[in-house]
Amino acid sequence: MIILGINAYHADSSAAILKDGVLIAASEEERFTRVKHWAGFPEKAIQFCLNELGITLNEVDHIAIGRDPKAKLNKKMLYLLKNPQGGIKTVLNRLSNTKKVASLEEELSRMSGIPASVIKPKIHQVEHHRSHLASAFFASPFQEAALLSIDGSGDFTSTMIGIGRGNKIEVIDSIDFPVSVGTFYTAFTQYLGFPHYGDEYKVMGLAPYGEPKYVDKIRDIVTFTKDGLFTWNQSYFKSAKDVVVTYGDDHIPFVGSLYAPLFEEKFGKARAKGEELTQYHKDIAASVQRFTEELIFHIVNHLQKRTGLKNLCIAGGVAQNSVANGKILANSDFDNLYIPSAGHDAGISMGCAYYVYNQLLDKPRALPIYSAYTGSRFSNDEIETFLKSRNIEYKRMDGDDFYNYISDRLINAGVVGWFQGRAEFGPRALGARSILADPRRADAKDLLNAKIKRRESFRPFAPSILKEYVPEFFEYSENVPFMEKVFPIKKEKHTLIPAVTHVDGTGRLQSVDKAVSPKYYALIDAFRQKTGIPILLNTSFNENEPIVNTPAEALDCFLRTKMDMLVLENCIIER
Repeated sequence: MIILGINAYHADSSAAILKDGVLIAASEEERFTRVKHWAGFPEKAIQFCLNELGITLNEVDHIAIGRDPKAKLNKKMLYLLKNPQGGIKTVLNRLSNTKKVASLEEELSRMSGIPASVIKPKIHQVEHHRSHLASAFFASPFQEAALLSIDGSGDFTSTMIGIGRGNKIEVIDSIDFPVSVGTFYTAFTQYLGFPHYGDEYKVMGLAPYGEPKYVDKIRDIVTFTKDGLFTWNQSYFKSAKDVVVTYGDDHIPFVGSLYAPLFEEKFGKARAKGEELTQYHKDIAASVQRFTEELIFHIVNHLQKRTGLKNLCIAGGVAQNSVANGKILANSDFDNLYIPSAGHDAGISMGCAYYVYNQLLDKPRALPIYSAYTGSRFSNDEIETFLKSRNIEYKRMDGDDFYNYISDRLINAGVVGWFQGRAEFGPRALGARSILADPRRADAKDLLNAKIKRRESFRPFAPSILKEYVPEFFEYSENVPFMEKVFPIKKEKHTLIPAVTHVDGTGRLQSVDKAVSPKYYALIDAFRQKTGIPILLNTSFNENEPIVNTPAEALDCFLRTKMDMLVLENCIIER
């Protein structure tokens, strides 16, 4: 049985495909369009998924859409009645987007040549947050778990909690639009001078440079409720007549200004884009991050008591807050936590496909997913043909010589572009499309920012560590396959790996498993044998663009930056 999952006309549009419950391929459309957070119809991602199975759309049994315009319809109408002026623009905008979702069979017909009337009966519309829950639970190793989906909003919901048992999910509560911790965090992101969709990670990176002095002041904005959820003071936010998220003809998500004048009355004038970051801004970032963590702990602790379960699965945009994720088990009675590689909205495509397969069709669960490598791939022969067409000099190496040569370059202050196997599904580079450097170099961050990334100096770089050595370097020893958690690095190790130790002594790690990432593991191990350090600095292979997807994009990035070496499968290019 083949199920195609789609996230369309929503930020981070994507496609995923299952065969008999096994995830065969999944990719964000932005990898093909080269536009960050692209939000249109994911035609290229869909075609990629079909190609990976060698099939046409006609051979797909079910098509899942991670959107259900009928969800909470009564509540939507009630909201409009209560906000006749303020709500109309929002509702009209959402209705416009709903029409696009409703016409997906027309888009699929156009790209495939199959009549829309044949496609329509195959389509299942799955609510946004149910798709998130499914992406986490059905991919997890747990037969039973408490579930949390938390983000800005989707299908008139911002937070949903539930229970997963076997191949079924039960929703037990939710929070309606517009109340949203994602919107709360985004409002402060804008206030701090980071205006673009997806800039929230900058606040998370800035927070360790400040002190959480203003947490009590923030409590006036969001209030914890006794049922383990939360509400907010609407006075701090603009009315719904200012549409929260819009998608233009360029399919780029745009978030209008979210905070009301009361925000600046309470917290002072907002930072203009490009204005100097003061200590006050850093303290605000620290306070927002600390409060968000407290809110997440509040939700998960009540969820644990309510369900009595010891396993937890989380998805949704707020699940990308790796700093909070790394503290959840230490601040709750849960024993185990699973977060998928695409916890954000791209994961909707995978989640809605699993929801149809397991929940609706009552099929048995597949094996848990610990690999994010479901994207594009290229053989050595394809790469060599490409390099020859561009008249690029290269050498092809194999075996130990290959790993020794590259690790030597890393040890000698080299910055290496590493392009191997299938691209990752999700926002993190996990050793398939990565830029690598020596974590022992105190100047590595400045080196990377000067040579390639050209990004804010306060943003940290991540350590990829051999799985077996996590307890030796980190305070906690959970499995972290998708770089989804930040942990404290042991104090005695800070001076050994300064390039990946953030200012607060933490690191957003990826625990590298030999069975999942054999070539990446072998390279880190070659570096370990020479240096005693089982870690490489890992950052995404891009330069202010989506992560590179093809050898051509990798080569172009290499040529326009000051990278020292490019490794495309077993082909090595040097300056």
